[in-house]
Amino acid sequence: MSGNDAQRSRTRAKDTGPPLTGADEKATLRGFLDYLRNAVADKAAGVPEPQVRTGGVPSGTNLLGLVKHLAFVERFYFLGEDVGDWRTTMRPSAQDTVDSVLADYRETVERANQVIEACPDLALPAPRPPRRGQAPSMRWVLVHMIEETGRHAGHADLLREQIDGSTGR
Repeated sequence: MSGNDAQRSRTRAKDTGPPLTGADEKATLRGFLDYLRNAVADKAAGVPEPQVRTGGVPSGTNLLGLVKHLAFVERFYFLGEDVGDWRTTMRPSAQDTVDSVLADYRETVERANQVIEACPDLALPAPRPPRRGQAPSMRWVLVHMIEETGRHAGHADLLREQIDGSTGR
C-alpha cells in the first residue's frame, strides 16, 4: 500500500467529549459507563473478518475478544453470573460474529442497566454469584466497571487503528 493509499484508508471519527449526565451520582456514573460501553462497541462495529479476531499484540488480544470479555464482566458484576475461566472470555469462538457478539454485549448492558436503575442506594451490595464471598457495593461496581471498560476502550482504540487506521471516538 502506498503512502497515499494508507492516508485515504485512514478515517478519523469526530471525537466526542464526555457525556452530559444527570445531576445525581447514579446518573453520572451510569452516563460515563454508557459512554465507554458505546466507545468499545463502536470500535468493533463494521470490522471485517478475520481482522476483528486477529490479535494485534503478542498476547492475542483482539477486538471481538474484548467485546466478548466485557459482556462476561458485565454479567458477573451486575447480574451475578459466575465465570468459570476468565482467560477464555477473551477468546471468540469460530461461531462468534461481530453482529452476534455486539448483540450479546448490548443485551447484557441493557439488563445490567435495569439492575443499576433498580438499585435504590449505591451503598447496597451488587448481585454476586453464589459462593463468591461478600458482594461489593453497587457504587464500587460502577466505579470498577468504568475503570475496566475504559481500560479496554483504550485497547480497542489501538487495535482498530492497527487494523484500518481509524482513530477518534
